[in-house]
Amino acid sequence: MAKLSQSDRDALPKSKFAEPEERAYPIENEAHAKNAKARASQAVKAGRMSKAEEGKIDKKADAVIKKK
Repeated sequence: MAKLSQSDRDALPKSKFAEPEERAYPIENEAHAKNAKARASQAVKAGRMSKAEEGKIDKKADAVIKKK
């Protein structure tokens, strides 16, 4: 996965994040979308995120992954 520098991340529009209001889980490409799904799964297992929230992230990430 390509590194995403802080300045590049700051330049991304909200639409390129699975959680746009928090600017969390960038999904601007397939690699980052897959990573967002993995991190959301880990957060659920650790109790930091609900399954419903994970489902929303997965849905948005899947849309990016299927575009390829």
